[in-house]
Order: sequence, then structure tokens, then C-alpha cells
Amino acid sequence: MHGVKILIFGGTRFVGRHIAEAALARGHDVTVFNRGQSDPNPDIAVEHLRGNRDGDLTALRGRRWDAVIDVSGYVPRIVRASVQLLAPAVDHYTFISTASVYDSPKAADRIGEQAPIKTITDDRREDYQDPAAYGALKALCERAVEDAMPDQALVARLSLVVGPRDPTDRFTYWPRRVARGGTVLAFDGPNRVVLPFIDARDIAWWIVMSVEAGLTGTFNLGSQPGVTIGEVLETSRAVSRASGASFVWVSEAFLLEHGVTPWTEIPLWVPRGRDDLAGLDSTKAIGAGLRLRPLAKTIADTLAWDRTRPQDGDPLAGLAAGRETELLRLWEATHGR
Repeated sequence: MHGVKILIFGGTRFVGRHIAEAALARGHDVTVFNRGQSDPNPDIAVEHLRGNRDGDLTALRGRRWDAVIDVSGYVPRIVRASVQLLAPAVDHYTFISTASVYDSPKAADRIGEQAPIKTITDDRREDYQDPAAYGALKALCERAVEDAMPDQALVARLSLVVGPRDPTDRFTYWPRRVARGGTVLAFDGPNRVVLPFIDARDIAWWIVMSVEAGLTGTFNLGSQPGVTIGEVLETSRAVSRASGASFVWVSEAFLLEHGVTPWTEIPLWVPRGRDDLAGLDSTKAIGAGLRLRPLAKTIADTLAWDRTRPQDGDPLAGLAAGRETELLRLWEATHGR
């Protein structure tokens, strides 16, 4: 299908930018609506509408699109206003949600789309940056979309999103660190399975093709199960040709004892017992056409993109160089090599 008129909320930074590029590559007519702050002059051939979802939707009034892709919905009140305005003017609405909506499943559980989701006592809360509220508020956003456009909504619950343009460094840290060489502090052991992650470009292509097909319903989007930190690091070493990189596997107990912050200081690490999204199951999406590129391709492209950025300074996520050196010194002093 070609020539679908698509409106994207966001569309200039990470997932939204990849979706816009995929839609253009498929021959669609793309409009992006945003405040123009993340990237005021993006080098992408789309129509730009300026506004603010929180109170200024003027640029959307009186317009019609075939489909909406909502990448930037976090507050139920704001999402509700957007979808209620657009429901009469569009045929299909995609809401980009998160696997964080699931309600504390056990790490060993298979998490399908029917698993229980989080609730929140005060549904007027808007502090979505609070991890305690984030998942429940996204669940309420999903409900706002489904209530306004029953049988016309696609909800995509994402795991950790990685790849080029990732502004968080929550995956990029590892390819960059391995490519730098030397002794790399790694967590637990090479066979430790990491939480699911997915390349933003795989999300983008699946979303666009699902819009073309008019697909509705709720879908988990994550990696193939069983990817280990050893695979991530060894693949990073092979891709970057950093033959001088070596890995020291440090125990969780040591890391916790020394106040190392999971997920941020050590990306992809969540201590045992807290890794409650490990069982995220993307079988339904894969059956509906989701294709996952090889890990080596994601790492290679992420590393190539990262090398276009300034290489000085510490990453946004991951161990600062001095912190890593000190932890390795302490580990070797007590455990040897």
C-alpha cells in the first residue's frame, strides 16, 4: 500500500524519527507534530506542524489523515485530548506504549499481552518521570486511545529500545566501551540473560507495515529470548575488531555492595529477582510480521552512528571511566584475576 497520509506525534528524535523515515521509504505522506525543540530543523522531507499537545492543538484542527502514530504520549489527560480531537478525522491510531505497564510479573513468567497491567489510585497523576507511576500512566494512556477509537487502535508495548540515534546510551555504552579496548567490567557472567531489547528500526518498519494493513490490538515488541551479556560483549568485540578488549566478570553482590546502580551505571543489568520483564513474549508480533535484525547488525550500526558523536567525556549511561577503574581495582584486590 502506498500513499497513506500519516500524522506522527514527535517524529524527529529516536523511535519517531525512524518511523518517519520508514514511512517515507514506503512511499507515504508524512506529517509530524511537535514543539520543534528536540530537533528544530530536522533533515527529513516531511510536513512540520508546530504546537504543544498540552493545550495547543490548533494546527491539527480541520485536517484529516489516514493514520496517527503517537510516539510521545505519557499523560492520560493529554493523550485523551489528542485522540478525541482526531478520532473523527483518522481511520487508525497507533499508540507507542511500554512493557512497563505489566504488573510485577515473576522473572520466570511468560509475559503475554493478556498479563495483568498496573493500576494507579490517583488517575490524575501526571508525574510520568517517576518510575513508580510511569507504567500505570502509560496503561491509562492506552485505555484513552482504545476508548476513543475502539477496533481502530494498535498498541505497541516496547521493551528497551536500542540502535542508532538512541539518546540514552543504555545500550550504546557497551559497543563503545568494548571498542575502546582494555579491561571491561562486566556483570555476573557471560551466560547471564539480559532483559529484552529491540532495534528502533525493527519497530519502525513493523509499525508502518501494520498501519498499512490496518492491524489492531495489543502487541509486545522485544528481542528473541535468551540473549546473554556474553553475546553482546563478544559480538561488540568482533564487530569493532577490538582484539585488545578483555572482560572481568564481577558478581552482583560486589556491585550492590559498592553502590553500583543497575540499569544506569551498568546498562542491561537488573539484579536477580528484579528482572521481572525477562519473560516478555513477542510471539504475537513476530506472527504478525515483526522481523528482528541480527545482533551484529544493530551493534555495527550503533557503533558507526556513535562514532559521529563527540567521544570525549563520560556516557549518559554506563560507568564513568574513573569509576570503572576503581571498581576493577577493588574487585581484583579481593578476588584476584
